[in-house]
Amino acid sequence: MQQTNSISFNFTGGIISPGHLKEILEIANAAKVSHISFGLRQQLIMDVAAKYFIEFGNSCKEKQLSFYKTQKEQPNIVSSYAATGIFTIESWLKEGAYKDVFDLFNYKPLLKINICDSNQHLVPLFNGHLNWISSPSQHFWYLYIRFPRTQTVYCWPELVYSNDIAMLSKKIEKLILEQQEDYYSNEQADGNMLFQQTKSMIEYVGKKIDHDIILPEFSLPYYEGFNKADNNYWLGIYSRDELFAVPFLIDICNICMETKIGQLYTTTWKSLIIKGIEGKHKKMWNYILGKYRINVRHAANELNWQTEDNNEDGLIIKRHIIRHFDKEDVRTDGLIFAVKTKPSSSMFASVIINRQGAGNSKRLKSKDRFDILYTPDFNPNSSELILFREGVEKDHLGTYLVSLCKIFYEQGSRADLLLDYSNAQAVQKNTTDQSKLVYQCKHCYTIYDEKIGDPDNNIIAGTAFAELSSDYHCPLCEAPKEDLVKVQESVLGLQFLAG
Repeated sequence: MQQTNSISFNFTGGIISPGHLKEILEIANAAKVSHISFGLRQQLIMDVAAKYFIEFGNSCKEKQLSFYKTQKEQPNIVSSYAATGIFTIESWLKEGAYKDVFDLFNYKPLLKINICDSNQHLVPLFNGHLNWISSPSQHFWYLYIRFPRTQTVYCWPELVYSNDIAMLSKKIEKLILEQQEDYYSNEQADGNMLFQQTKSMIEYVGKKIDHDIILPEFSLPYYEGFNKADNNYWLGIYSRDELFAVPFLIDICNICMETKIGQLYTTTWKSLIIKGIEGKHKKMWNYILGKYRINVRHAANELNWQTEDNNEDGLIIKRHIIRHFDKEDVRTDGLIFAVKTKPSSSMFASVIINRQGAGNSKRLKSKDRFDILYTPDFNPNSSELILFREGVEKDHLGTYLVSLCKIFYEQGSRADLLLDYSNAQAVQKNTTDQSKLVYQCKHCYTIYDEKIGDPDNNIIAGTAFAELSSDYHCPLCEAPKEDLVKVQESVLGLQFLAG
């Protein structure tokens, strides 16, 4: 078997220029790399044959392209930048605000940093170590720290200003790495102690947290295919085996440069997003997709999965379960599944299939057993896990997961949403009806509507009934003003109101 070196290129926030990516791909192509993949932290991953590795490294150095061996992980800064304008619309966090934050990182983080909009569902919020989440206050952020190799999460007591995110991240990382006995692999890690230490060492712009973070109910968007956005299109590309052919991606870069698309975006779902595609160029994109036989309309129950990077075992389990789901015609909308085969992995999911003794064996075996766990309320952003089944054989995983899906939907159906909607509509209608108050003559039933006024008598629209002179009278039967009685207008007719 050919010896290879697994390497990664980091793209801060999942953003990469087509020209930069093309340089990497051309060097990879010269080193006989046929396919690359994208990782859970929006990085590019490839395996370079050992006999080409020195030449590959020299070419990257010449082009000033930095990479690292995957075994010596240097975590990429993850962001929800790709969701801007297509999955998040009403938010103060625009593309420029992200880039201002990225530009201030003058060091290479050793801890996992997430920078996300609280209003989006494309990118996990809490699976980093330092999780920066936008607050309702413009340019201020929540910080949630998940201490390394623990499930302990600490909410920083203050909101932090955008310009101080990089500086504060660097200081917190330094303290955590220097005091590993306190903050590393310690479920009792004291976040308040870390806060006080940090405050005594640096100054930053912060403000009091008025209320806890409010997160919308999670719903993974469909991130594949051609989709309309304003006057243009965006294209999401996902690969079932998580591999992308190098020549295909080079052609993607060429089209982007030819049509003046300045950025590509990698996602935490190991997919690629291209934004700003003009309608007149759509035919060109369809040609390239057809040339490489790229399917951009996979079933939704295939897109809501997370597997570890460069992990064929995880993909085998995923495919096995999806086949069972297809056979049983199972609905999985609203759920996120993850396969965990390594003990050190931190997976974003509402349902986790965990291989027992993960890490003790490099390859799957027929005797392997799995635990099925899920999060409270099936919220994938939760770090708490509940055991559903233990020691399940691979061939029985699908059956138990179908049962868990039924529990999820039964839990959601306890609230009769149709009844709630009907009641809400009734309340709204009643409120609307009550606001339609007019004055009706009790003799001839002529109506005075304040919104219309009485143009024939030179009373303009918007004149309140109380502002009418005391000698005002019914325009039809000339009854005095006091004989016009307040009534509620409704679709059922007019009803007199007391008072």
